[in-house]
Amino acid sequence: MQLYARIGLATCLTLSSAALANAADIAPLLAPTAQPQETESGWQFTVAPYFWIAGLRGDTAQFGLPEVHIDSSFSDIWDNLDFAFMAMGEARNGPYSIFGDVIYSKLSADGSTPNGILANSVDVESTSFAALLGVGYAIYEDQSSHLDIVGGLKVWSVDTTLSFSGGPLDGVSRDDGATWVDAVAGLRGSYYFTPEFYLTGWGLVGGGGADLDWDAALGLGYKFTDTISAVAGYRALGVNYSNDGFEYDTVQHGPILGVAIRF
Repeated sequence: MQLYARIGLATCLTLSSAALANAADIAPLLAPTAQPQETESGWQFTVAPYFWIAGLRGDTAQFGLPEVHIDSSFSDIWDNLDFAFMAMGEARNGPYSIFGDVIYSKLSADGSTPNGILANSVDVESTSFAALLGVGYAIYEDQSSHLDIVGGLKVWSVDTTLSFSGGPLDGVSRDDGATWVDAVAGLRGSYYFTPEFYLTGWGLVGGGGADLDWDAALGLGYKFTDTISAVAGYRALGVNYSNDGFEYDTVQHGPILGVAIRF
């Protein structure tokens, strides 16, 4: 998983060096930029439900059991995804912003033990919840681009059930999980090619309860009106957590589709 962590960090740095959201970039990644249309209070708001077609790859372990490797690509999502809910939102007043991102997913996947010695196969059920609450400040903006520096806290709650088949562990099934908090920071923003088409993305990295927590995304958006826009892109999120025999060292990545509504 060190390779994936390096890839994630490189992606974050790449995004951080780009000029990335405009003065009304309300939801990180999914909302478009435009000239501000402020309410009487000066605040602007956006909500952005989205669907992330993410695969899961990495390692998980529970106390007293061998490490299990998971490899579920995003092309398997229709077979492996049991349930998912994802949404972003932001409130902005001038250069200041408050934003959030919630991801809940329940995934079933096939796993394997090292060299397949202790079990022929492993059924893995993983339920994960990640909620990010952050603040941002605009450090650069012009007519076509905008860049925010951001930071916040991310709460993780992960539960995995491992069921072994074949070999010495045949019939063994165990459930374990953990909840922790990480601090993350980075950059987000967008760049307009035309009044309708824009490039938008973010790069965040941090840690705390986890040894490493990173999140990177890049998308192409289209603004239908000043109120509604849509984005299609690619997102990768990685976390490396280990404590008291529970290990969750994974990378989720895949296409992301969303709609942003500003009011």
